[in-house]
Amino acid sequence: MGEFDLIARYFTRPAKRAALGVGDDCALLQPAPGTQLAISSDMLVEGRHFFADVDPFSLGHKALAVNLSDLAACGAAPLAFTLALALPRVDEAWLEAFSRGLWALADAHGCELIGGDTTQGPLNICITVFGEVPRGQALLRTGARAGDDVYVSGTLGDARLALDALRGRMALPAELLAQARQRLEQPTPRIALGQALRGLATAALDISDGLMGDLGHLLKASGVGATLDTSIAIDLLASHTHPACAKDLISCKKRLEYVLAGGDDYELAFTAPMSARAAVQAAARQAATPVTRIGCIDAEPGLRLLDGQGKTLTGRFASFDHFA
Repeated sequence: MGEFDLIARYFTRPAKRAALGVGDDCALLQPAPGTQLAISSDMLVEGRHFFADVDPFSLGHKALAVNLSDLAACGAAPLAFTLALALPRVDEAWLEAFSRGLWALADAHGCELIGGDTTQGPLNICITVFGEVPRGQALLRTGARAGDDVYVSGTLGDARLALDALRGRMALPAELLAQARQRLEQPTPRIALGQALRGLATAALDISDGLMGDLGHLLKASGVGATLDTSIAIDLLASHTHPACAKDLISCKKRLEYVLAGGDDYELAFTAPMSARAAVQAAARQAATPVTRIGCIDAEPGLRLLDGQGKTLTGRFASFDHFA
């Protein structure tokens, strides 16, 4: 199968929202009047971002999900995406499953494939996603102010738990591993929540490399600091209710490490004024996505961790670094 046959069979559909889709030198997008384009790119490399034997359906889902998560953090609605795909060989069974996972998530969010490229090489997936947001309403990293609350959506740390288990660093019951692996391989982009937070959140970003590191980017951009309550944060690990945690198979120290520095969560971290607490919870209900208030923004730069007694927690929780 040649390159153009591959594209035609697995990655071509008629354009519905784009002015021009796959098949020309460029695609053409026409954002709605009064909106701005939100654009983000992410690359997934075999051996660095996913295992060689990962289920291709899940990989298709994740490849798009990590990009949609960036749109969610901006409060944008998905519009379209491009796909650049390097393949070591043409494997039709793999391509069929990969494209099904990709299309399933794309269809769920009304986001159409409008172009890209394919070539032979080590397995590498690069997606650029386009969204639209009302002019002046995009959520940014720069608006957090002293006195704001710090929130996170969903749960954190389960993807890292699965990663450690799959690397043989710990043994998990099959049920718990399946639960955690779902979070690693098929994350949920919080598109509805991002849009519901427009006008409420003062700053936002998605958590891809770990809460500590990513929140640190928001704090730096806003010129503020934060204090987090680790006695609340530790329970953000979805698996904390599993009997394995009660039996201390996963220690409290490990649970906290996964939550604070795990990575691959693709949840939202955001700030909002204390006066907006009821409105934030209403937005979360509207988006059918739980949010948890885990701390507050300080005028003093830096990120501080407190335990349940209000004492400073020491220790280093390093987030993922692509070049470390």
